[in-house]
Amino acid sequence: MIRWNHPTYGLIPPDEFIGFAEMSNTITPLTLWVLNSAIETHAQLTAYVPDSVMSINVSSRNLYDRGFPEQVAQLIKDKKANPKHFILEITESAIMEEPQQAAQTIQALSEMGFDISIDDFGTGYSSLAYLKNLAVNELKIDRTFVSDMTSDDNDYKIVKSTIDLAHNLGLSVTAEGVETEEIEQILLQLNCDITQGYYYSKPLPFAELIDWIKAQSPNK
Repeated sequence: MIRWNHPTYGLIPPDEFIGFAEMSNTITPLTLWVLNSAIETHAQLTAYVPDSVMSINVSSRNLYDRGFPEQVAQLIKDKKANPKHFILEITESAIMEEPQQAAQTIQALSEMGFDISIDDFGTGYSSLAYLKNLAVNELKIDRTFVSDMTSDDNDYKIVKSTIDLAHNLGLSVTAEGVETEEIEQILLQLNCDITQGYYYSKPLPFAELIDWIKAQSPNK
């Protein structure tokens, strides 16, 4: 998730500038810059985590930009990068705005070798019946369902059924918003593939991330 370290206003979260980038038609150059930065960062990260994979958010405007896949392909070629090291995250709502064009773009990106993840799943209006026809590999269950699993039985049922259905469709599942060990253990019992959240760490600058990785190593 990109953040803007502004010299005057400090760290600005994405929800305060991504919308402006979309309206001003600068979102595609921004996304390509993020991908380029991710490729360079991943090259450094592999020294510490050889099998690491990085996720990159893709805007709805990118999906509807017919030239976007070609630009991504050129960047991958220029950087000699392996798309399998990156997951492109697309929100459920973004796909449903223009589903036909979104499906074409997703297919093109998938054919390059990228894995495709549906982010914030459960907050939009799509269904697994529709998503099964897309070239996607993963669902990310939105934190609004995960964080209250222990206190809201309906949220628990939603998470459980989503995991089961996704696995039946051959998709992996990541649960967002894990903030306690109790939530983590429930998700592990439900066979959730990946858990993500502040229980493990807040977002970190690269140098601090490396320190965190070293601290987790049994050989530190």
